Amino acid sequence: MNALFDLTGKTALVTGARTGLGQGMALALARAGADIAALGSSPMPETAALVRDAGVRFHELTVDLSKRFDAARIVAEITATLGGIDILVNNAGIIRRADLLDYSEEDWDRVLDVNLKAAFLLSQAVARHMVETGREGRIVNVASMLTFQGGIRVPAYAASKHGIAGLTKAMANELAPQRITVNAIAPGYMATDNTEALRNDPDRNAQISARIPMGRWGTPDDLATAVLFFAAPASRYVTGTVLPVDGGWLVR
Repeated sequence: MNALFDLTGKTALVTGARTGLGQGMALALARAGADIAALGSSPMPETAALVRDAGVRFHELTVDLSKRFDAARIVAEITATLGGIDILVNNAGIIRRADLLDYSEEDWDRVLDVNLKAAFLLSQAVARHMVETGREGRIVNVASMLTFQGGIRVPAYAASKHGIAGLTKAMANELAPQRITVNAIAPGYMATDNTEALRNDPDRNAQISARIPMGRWGTPDDLATAVLFFAAPASRYVTGTVLPVDGGWLVR
C-alpha cells in the first residue's frame, strides 16, 4: 500500500511552507519521498530542518506574493536546482478582518493578490513547465470552509476562496488532456496563525468548537493524507475536486 503514495524522484513546490498547514503538507510530501521547494515571504529554518531530516532535498525561495513577482523565474530556479516540478501546492494565504462597511480597498487587493492571483500565476507557469517537459503533473490548491460559506468580517478572504474553487475547476478542464490534475483541499477550522484571532475570542471559539462534530480544531497533520492522495501517481483519474477536511463542519 505504501507504493500508492510513493513520491520518490518527484519534486514539489509548496507555497506558504514556513509554518502551519503549508509546513505540514511539505513534510508529508517529503516523507513520501518528494524533494521540496518551499516558498515563503521570510526564511523558514524549521521547515528546512524537518524536510532534510526526512532524507530529501530542500530548496528555499523567499518571495512576497503580495507584490509583483516573476513566476517563470521561480520555475527556472527550481528546475536548475532540483531538476523540475512535478507537484505544486498553492497554500500561501492571508486574511484581513473588518466590518464590511469599513473594509479597505488596500486589504481587498492584498488578500486577492496573495490568495488567488498568485495561485493562478504560479499554476500557469508550473503547468507550462509540466507540458513542455511531458510531466504527469499534480496541482493542489488550498480552499477553505469559506469556499462554501460567506463568513463574517472577511469578504476578501471569502471571495478569494470561492475563486480558488472556480480556478481549480477551470484549470482541471484545460489541463486534463495534458495529464495534469488540479484539485483543492478545503480545510476546516484549523489551529494556525490565520485563525489565532478566532481561537483567542472566547465566544467565537466556543461557537465554532460546538459545531465541529469531531469536537476539536484541526491540525496540519490532518491534511497529510489529503495532499498525498491528490499528489499520488495513482490519483490520475481524479481532477476538479474540492475535498473538505473539516471534522464534519459542513454536515452539521
